[in-house]
Amino acid sequence: MATRKKPKLGSGKRFKQVAASARKSGARDPNAVAAMAGRKKYGAKRMAKMAAAGRRRAAKKR
Repeated sequence: MATRKKPKLGSGKRFKQVAASARKSGARDPNAVAAMAGRKKYGAKRMAKMAAAGRRRAAKKR
């Protein structure tokens, strides 16, 4: 059984995949579902660190 390689942690691609899956399932706020899952898996401190990195990365694109 082949396993797919996951995107690099902190890249934001995993978050987008979870949000897309939640959207497909009919979640009212798919980003909130993805954030909750991330906090449960990585903890509030680490998730906040990844979110801050994502905001910095988004600011650079502007």
